[in-house]
Amino acid sequence: MVPVLESLKKDYEGKVRVDFIDVKIRENREKVMKASINVIPTQIFYDSEGKEVFRHEGFFPKEEIEKVFSEKGLIK
Repeated sequence: MVPVLESLKKDYEGKVRVDFIDVKIRENREKVMKASINVIPTQIFYDSEGKEVFRHEGFFPKEEIEKVFSEKGLIK
């Protein structure tokens, strides 16, 4: 998922914030627990107020992520 996320981060800079949390890094354990991540990879989409609006577990192609951005009003 890293190449997909890096591409999205570049393509939507200033429009959508794309963060990557490496669950293998001990320092990220609290973030993983807080987000209830049980499957790798997991993509979580939040609105501008930090409310979760969509979650997907497993590989998620860039084109499908872009559809979610649009459907959830995260981009215009």
